Amino acid sequence: MPNFTDVTEFTLLGLTCRQELQVLLFVVFLAVYMITLLGNIGMIILIGISPQLQSPMYFFLSHLSFADVCFSSNVTPKMLENLLSETKSISYVGCLVQCYFFIALVHVEVYILAVMAFDRYMAICNPLLYGSKMSRTVCVRLISVPYVYGFSVSLICTLWTYGLYFCGNFEVNHFYCADPPLIKIACGGVHIKEITMIVIAGINFTYSLSVVLISYTLIVVAVLRMHSADGRRKAFSTCGSHLTAVSMFYGTLIFMYLRRPTEESIERGKMVAVFYTTVIPMLNPMIYSLRNKDVKEAVNKAITKTYVRQ
Repeated sequence: MPNFTDVTEFTLLGLTCRQELQVLLFVVFLAVYMITLLGNIGMIILIGISPQLQSPMYFFLSHLSFADVCFSSNVTPKMLENLLSETKSISYVGCLVQCYFFIALVHVEVYILAVMAFDRYMAICNPLLYGSKMSRTVCVRLISVPYVYGFSVSLICTLWTYGLYFCGNFEVNHFYCADPPLIKIACGGVHIKEITMIVIAGINFTYSLSVVLISYTLIVVAVLRMHSADGRRKAFSTCGSHLTAVSMFYGTLIFMYLRRPTEESIERGKMVAVFYTTVIPMLNPMIYSLRNKDVKEAVNKAITKTYVRQ
C-alpha cells in the first residue's frame, strides 16, 4: 500500500528554474496582466455607456470580457508572486480554490463563445425575428446558463481533485494548480480523476464546439444565398472576430485537456497554458475592437465626450 502523506502546501515549479529569467518574466507578465485588465474592463465600461452597443452581441461580449478578467486574475497574481519569491508555494486549500475557479471559468468561457455563435446565427439567418427572439430576457437567460453550469460542474471536478492522494512529492510542474500536473504527482485516486477529467472535458468541448460549428454552417449557407456582395461581406465581417477567438481558445484547451498527462505533455502544456491564461484574455478586446466599426465609433464618441466635458 502507498504511504499517503497529509498535504498542507504545494511547490509550484513555474515556467523556468533559471533565476536570471524570472525578473524578466515578471516584468513581461505584469505588463500583459495590466493590459488585460485595462482592455477588458475598458470594453465592459464602453459597452455599458454606449447606446450604439446595446445589442445582444455586445451584451455577450461584455460577459466574455468579464470572464477573461476573472480567468486571468485567478492565475496571474500568484504566478507573479512566485516569480519573485524563493519558496514558490501555494497552500493546499489555495490550490483547490484555484482549480475550482479555473475549471469553472473555462466552462463559462466556452459556453459564452457558443452562445455568441448562436446569436450570430439568429442575427444573420433570422434578421426579421432577431429583435423579438433575442430580447433582453432571453439574453439574460442564455448568459445565465454558462455561469450556473460552469460553477456546478467545477464543484464536482474539484471534489475529484480533492480525492487525489499524495506520497511526499508536492512539487507541481506548473505555474498554477492544474489537474494534469496534480494527477502526475499523485499516488492514489488517480484513475477516477484522470478518466473523469478527459470525459467531462471531451463532452463539454464537443457539445459547445458543435453549437459553434452548426451555427456557422447555417450562417455560411445563408450568406451564400445572399444576392448582395456587400451584404455577404458585412455578414462575414461580423463573424470574423468571433471565429478568431473560438479557434485560439478551443485549440489550446483541447491540446491541454484531451490527452493523458505525461511528463512531455505537461512541459508542452505549460507553454500552451501561458497562451490561454494570459495572452488570449489580453488579445480578445483587441480582436473585437480593431476589426469592429461600431466599437471604434463608440471609442471615438466616448473620447470626444470626455474632452468636451473638460
